Amino acid sequence: MGFDVAGEAYDRFMGRYSRPLAERFADFLGVEPGQHALDVGCGPGALTEPLVARLGATHVAAIDPSEPFLAACRARFPGVDVRLGTAESLPFDDGVHDVAAACLVVHFMDDPVGGLAEMARVTRPDGTVGATVWDLAANRAPMRPIWEAMAEIAPDHPGERDFQGGSRASLVAVLEDAGVRHVESEELSVTVTHPTFEEWWEPHLHGVGPVGDALAALGADGRERLEAALRRNLGPGPFELTAVAYAARGRA
Repeated sequence: MGFDVAGEAYDRFMGRYSRPLAERFADFLGVEPGQHALDVGCGPGALTEPLVARLGATHVAAIDPSEPFLAACRARFPGVDVRLGTAESLPFDDGVHDVAAACLVVHFMDDPVGGLAEMARVTRPDGTVGATVWDLAANRAPMRPIWEAMAEIAPDHPGERDFQGGSRASLVAVLEDAGVRHVESEELSVTVTHPTFEEWWEPHLHGVGPVGDALAALGADGRERLEAALRRNLGPGPFELTAVAYAARGRA
């Protein structure tokens, strides 16, 4: 999976959607001053940013398996406890956080239930454990135009529809199977205006995530055909794209 890329490349690809989503997610989690929060799978810091704004850097910890992402997160948020690691094996003691959250991460965990169980372990009793994932099952993620065009160019490509946590029912089930109690969920939407096709398309060419893997597998000719289909479908710009995620939260 293509996440060993610079934080800037990821930001250009997904940050324009993940940052506003993270603000809404922090609201949904009920993050408030005085709490201590853990950002699991922090990436370059989309969720870390609103956590720091609400709690202060010394009340936030962040963890990710990508060294380039960690370097970006450390540079952006001095004072945050930023660590290398995975959700499935969190390097924190039991019950040390008030909130543990994963923004756009559950579907990339090797063991989503194990990862959420670890998040619950490091959260104080009755603290909040939450996650948000794009609605991949219904193809309502920011990558929707790519997968729609891919269906024409490479109809056998599975896309992301079957990723665990990519529907409301799947995300809620992951939390409940991890032992999180009183789980509730909500839709969160983000609308972004892209001024030109080129502004939207260029960040997809940096090899980030499943889309980056899919584009690499197409080869030069396939990418040209895909781009032609996308230009036909989206036009030269400006155009708006709306992405929808499911968020779920419960009690440790």
